[in-house]
Amino acid sequence: MEIRKATKDDARGIAKVHVKSWQETYQGIVSQDYLDSLKMEDRVPLWEKSLSESADTSPVYVAVNPEGEIVGFASFGKERTGKFTADGELYAIYILKQYQRGKLGLRLLQAGLDKMHFKSMLVWVLADNESRKFYESLQPEQAAEEVVKIAGREYLELAYFWKEINILKKNVNEKLRG
Repeated sequence: MEIRKATKDDARGIAKVHVKSWQETYQGIVSQDYLDSLKMEDRVPLWEKSLSESADTSPVYVAVNPEGEIVGFASFGKERTGKFTADGELYAIYILKQYQRGKLGLRLLQAGLDKMHFKSMLVWVLADNESRKFYESLQPEQAAEEVVKIAGREYLELAYFWKEINILKKNVNEKLRG
């Protein structure tokens, strides 16, 4: 599996993973009507814009299978709220279900950590999302809780924080070796 920095040409593949992974990950959590309404075509222009305008400050890394298909991505940038002492934020990691549990998330995370040079980092995750255990296994502090609205319903979101990025890097590397 190749991990590389995304380009504007990857927008369609990223949009496909974004929509499909939402539909797989949030089934039974978020309204099925909302999940069914998600369309790849709606996401492509958003990803084209993001990959064109903020490729250096908010890079995206993709996982590409041997057939050349994007099967996962991770998006990074500056911490968005200004409420935390973190300088960096992991905006998202999405991986198609059939490719999960193979350390791909760790490899995507490692790619961003190696390039972004953060001192500390934050990530937000829905409390009902089982994938939060991935982050918890990397020993963050829980920094905050916030209620977010998705399709008119409220959900609890958790902020995980790593004060020392070197400790996070060490944890990622240990898990990759283990």
